[in-house]
This record gives sequence, structure tokens and C-alpha cells, in this order.
Amino acid sequence: MTNIINEINSAYPISDDSMQALKETLTLCTFPKKYLLIKENTFCKSAYFIEKGMTRSFWLVNGEEITTSFSCEGGIVFSMDELYYNKVSEEFVETLEEVVAYRISLADLNRLFQTNIEFANWGRIIHQNEYRRLHRSHKERLTLPAKERYEEFQQQFPQVCQRAKLGYIASYLGITLPTLSRLRARK
Repeated sequence: MTNIINEINSAYPISDDSMQALKETLTLCTFPKKYLLIKENTFCKSAYFIEKGMTRSFWLVNGEEITTSFSCEGGIVFSMDELYYNKVSEEFVETLEEVVAYRISLADLNRLFQTNIEFANWGRIIHQNEYRRLHRSHKERLTLPAKERYEEFQQQFPQVCQRAKLGYIASYLGITLPTLSRLRARK
């Protein structure tokens, strides 16, 4: 759990006792590449802390996959619709590599948020960071040309640039694959 513990503590330091409370709720899982951890229009009832590997979240719009985010070592993935609104997921989460993760039930995660101030604060911080990422991404899509969007993405997510398919990155940036290929060729 080294990557997960390091990422949690980098966002908000958690005591050993609180970390133990988390560990008691986790189940180790391994998923193959291209596995759907979360599916649109279903209840998953779990969140996943990623120890090794990478995932992407996407919507299916008129048969086209629109990438909304990526998550790597130390990250957590779950359906916000399910966790906060008790509604089925509106998106998919797919493994892009073999993934080693720790599963926690959403009931246990909510219980930690409600009963443990350290996890409540950690949850607030990760959601602040996610809101900032979404806000920044939205602003960049509306105000920056494709070249500058890609440059910003490279700075923010160097791991993703090295590990994800270009088509997924192009989708996330809101540009076509040929446009992204041309931008990369100019470097």
C-alpha cells in the first residue's frame, strides 16, 4: 500500500490509527487491462485505491468515448453519482494497464468520512483538488488553442503522456487524434 499511503499523506497527513481503520476495510484486487471497474447505468458499490497501474474515466456519447480523467498510482476512483447521490454511475472507469487496487465499499468510505475527522479532511482536500482540475480543464478547453492545451496537459500529467494511448489524451483535450499527432510531431 506504499503508493496509496504516500498519496493520501501528501494530500492530508493521516495518523497511523486512522490508516489502520482504513486498512481494515480494504480488499486487495487485481484487474486485467481493459477491465471496467465502474459501468454506466449500474451501481458499483465500491471505490478503488490504485496501488499500481492506471485507469481512465469516460462517458459514452452517441457511441463515442469521451475521456474525462485519468488516475494512476495512489489515486482513488469511484462513481460520484453513486457515492453522493445514490444514483447509478453516469460514466465508465476502465483499466488501461493491469491494475493492483484495494477495494473499499462505498458504505465504509462514507462511514470513514462521517466518523473520522482526518478522513473527512482528506476527502475535502481530494475533492478540492479534483474541482480545481475540472475547473482548469474546462477553462483551458474554452480559452486555449490545441497546442497550448496539450502543453499544459504534459506539465500536469507527465505519467499519463507516457502511458496512455494518444486517442484517449486527444479525447480528454477535446481535439482530434490527427491534430494531437501533428502537435507531437512538431516537437
